[in-house]
Amino acid sequence: MHRNGITAPSGLRAWIAACALACVAAALPAQAKTAAAPAAAKSATLDRIQKSGKLRLGYRTDARPFSFKDEQGQPAGYSVALCQTVADAIKAGTGLSTLNVEWVPLAMADHFTAVAQGQVDLFCGADTQTLQRMEEVGFSIPIFPGGIGALVRADASARLKDILSGRPDTDPHWRASAGALVQAQTFTVVGGTTAKTWLDGKLNSFRLTASVQPVSGYDEGIQAVVDRKANVFFGDRAILLDAVQRHASAGDLFVIDRDFTYEKISLTLPRNDDGFAVVVDRALSRFYMSPQFTAQYTKWFGTPRAGASNFFRWIVLPE
Repeated sequence: MHRNGITAPSGLRAWIAACALACVAAALPAQAKTAAAPAAAKSATLDRIQKSGKLRLGYRTDARPFSFKDEQGQPAGYSVALCQTVADAIKAGTGLSTLNVEWVPLAMADHFTAVAQGQVDLFCGADTQTLQRMEEVGFSIPIFPGGIGALVRADASARLKDILSGRPDTDPHWRASAGALVQAQTFTVVGGTTAKTWLDGKLNSFRLTASVQPVSGYDEGIQAVVDRKANVFFGDRAILLDAVQRHASAGDLFVIDRDFTYEKISLTLPRNDDGFAVVVDRALSRFYMSPQFTAQYTKWFGTPRAGASNFFRWIVLPE
C-alpha cells in the first residue's frame, strides 16, 4: 500500500518500522528530555518576537499533507504541526507569558521573499534545500525525505508509464520511439519549484523539445491532467499521492511508482540568524525524539518505513 510517498509495510515489518521510529525517543537521555530550555543565543528575529509578543508563521494553502487550509479555514498539516512545536519552544525560551501566533498564507511565488524581508519569521511548507535558495534564506534541519514524482491519467499509454517508471526496453528502436513519445507529451509543473528546475534540466540534457506549461499550484496542475490539457504533472510525490486520494477524479489518476529525485524538505527561516536557527533546530530535534512525533508522522504519511526512522536518527542534532 502506498500513501504520500511512503510504502507502508504490512504485518510484522510495519510493527517493527513503527517501533523503530518510536525508539528514537527512548535513545534520548532522560536529563535531556526534562532539561529547561537553554538561554537563547542573540537573534534579531527572537528580539523582534520578544518585543512584539508576536510570532508570524507563513504557510502554503495548497501543499497538503505538509501545509494547507482546512475546512474551517485554519492552517493544518505536518509542517504546520512542526511549526506549532517550534512556537511552543520559542514561548518557553523567551519567557513570554503569552505569544500571539499569526498564521500568514503565502503563495509559492513570493514566500521566499516574505521570509527574506522579515514579513514572516518562519515558513511552514514543503521547501527543498538548495544552494541557490540558501543565498536568499536559511533552512532548518530536514523535516521529511522528499522527492519528485509524476502524475498521469490512469488511461495513459502503458509505454508512457513504463518510460516514466524507468523500465524502458534495451532495443535501440524502442529507445528511439520512446524519445519521440516523450517529445509528443505536454508536461506541467509548479513554477519556481525544484521540480521545474529538474524537468528543464532533463529536457535540455536529452535535447527534447516537449511542451512545458508551468502552473501556480498543485490543484491547477492536477486539474490540467484530469482535463487532458497536460499528459504528465511533476511535483513532490508525497503531495501528489495525498491529492489523488482526495480528488473527485481519483479513479482517473495514477501516480508513477518512482522517486525521480531525493530531496531534504525543511522549514524556511531568515538567513544569517544563527540564534533563531538554533532554537528551531533544537525544537525539531527534541520533537523527533518524542512518541508524539511518531503519531504525527503516521497521521499524515502512514506507517513509517525503517528508512524513514533512520532518516530522523541521522538528522537529530545532539546538545
